[in-house]
Amino acid sequence: MKRKLFFYFPIAFCIIFFMTSCNKENFITSSDASLFFTSDSIKFDTVFTSVGSITKSFKIINQNNQKLLLSEIKLMGGTQSAFRLNINGTAATQLNNIEIDANDSIYIFVAITINPTQQNLPFILSDSIKINYTGNEKFIQLQAYGQNAHFLTNENIIGDVSWQNDLPYVILGSIHINESAVLTIESGTKIFVHANAPILVDGTLMTQGAKNDEVIFTGDRLDNDYSNLPASWPGIIFRTSSKNNVLHFTVIKNAYQAILALDPSINTFPKVSIHQCTINNAYDAGIFSNHSDLLVENSLISNCGTGIRIINGGNYEFVNCTSVGYSNDFMSHNKPTLNVSNYIYQNGNPIASDLSAQFTNCIFWGEGGTNTEEIFVDKFGNTLFDVSFNHTLYKADVDPIDANFITSIKNQDPHFDSVDVFNNYYDFRIKNNPFAPGIDQGINTIYLNDLDNQTRISGLTTDMGCYEKQ
Repeated sequence: MKRKLFFYFPIAFCIIFFMTSCNKENFITSSDASLFFTSDSIKFDTVFTSVGSITKSFKIINQNNQKLLLSEIKLMGGTQSAFRLNINGTAATQLNNIEIDANDSIYIFVAITINPTQQNLPFILSDSIKINYTGNEKFIQLQAYGQNAHFLTNENIIGDVSWQNDLPYVILGSIHINESAVLTIESGTKIFVHANAPILVDGTLMTQGAKNDEVIFTGDRLDNDYSNLPASWPGIIFRTSSKNNVLHFTVIKNAYQAILALDPSINTFPKVSIHQCTINNAYDAGIFSNHSDLLVENSLISNCGTGIRIINGGNYEFVNCTSVGYSNDFMSHNKPTLNVSNYIYQNGNPIASDLSAQFTNCIFWGEGGTNTEEIFVDKFGNTLFDVSFNHTLYKADVDPIDANFITSIKNQDPHFDSVDVFNNYYDFRIKNNPFAPGIDQGINTIYLNDLDNQTRISGLTTDMGCYEKQ
């Protein structure tokens, strides 16, 4: 008997070895097949300073005791992608039917070449690699910086800091200007802000733009589908301790709330002074102030959810400003271009504060939506309330009863130069038209230059709005 067992043992061993070997040669087909990726994403964090190539890699590991077939590895951007693949030694944007032996692995190499001087590149380049196997689908995300820029993430600014216009600034996380800090931004500087990156001002922000060399704040998506998208970034928030903020020739566009001013000035100067600026395409409000102090002159607030919104009182002076709204592909014009009130609700009850708001030589106009009242003034309680429109052109069915109107023009088309909502093109200068009602209908002020930096005619009455007809 022992001799028989000894005889059969080598045969059994050979059968088991043969079966195991065959099993390893077979492909696993179960959707529960174990496949491990050494990375879910590949990020190129280098700021590119010259034309060059960087290569990174990840492994796909077959943790099964059988071979595994990858039915597809594909770079989703294809040949148009800035990224390039090498799949286990083969350069390709797509390969099919790649075998990985049992308990073995393959390498995927990812490279990218960027010319940072190519100005039409986005700042963030993205793509993905799709991997299909046994009925499963896996994506590896790819991301790289495109244009050369200053990239800032969750930056805390302390002391006196200056941003020069040598390169754009890309804000990937919030910027916080400390209470004792002053951030000065020189003319021509462009700031591109990510979707979750507010600019928080507890200290002082000063922009030094010039005509044709403005400081520009906008979202960081430059592709056509996003370059004019409202709410692309949160906006600039001037908080309680912020003081002495001055904006000159600055463009703020595509924000959620372009400028948000909170609480009164802590000194005798306005919390924010806005000179010859353009605020455009803000989803909620171009200027939103809660019981604060603002000076705004010769500025344009256009195509925002609400152009100017003031709540809970405060002190405001707007001189030669144009606030307009038109329905377009991005927003419907359903709210007034100016909304003013002297109260807020606390614990369900309205609480009023003193309000002084003076609007001189301004235009408030809108078309194309359900809204017919372009100025809305709402008073509560018996606190100081002084809202005056002096030599202002406006659109309204009914004048607000709590506002004063001095030599103003109602419901007369201002005759803007160009309004093309289908092509999203707007020029809010006044046509050379003898019927344009706002020409020479303003009063002279101390602010002598319009939004084009053209001198308003000395000694004569000025035009209404932010542009002076030359």
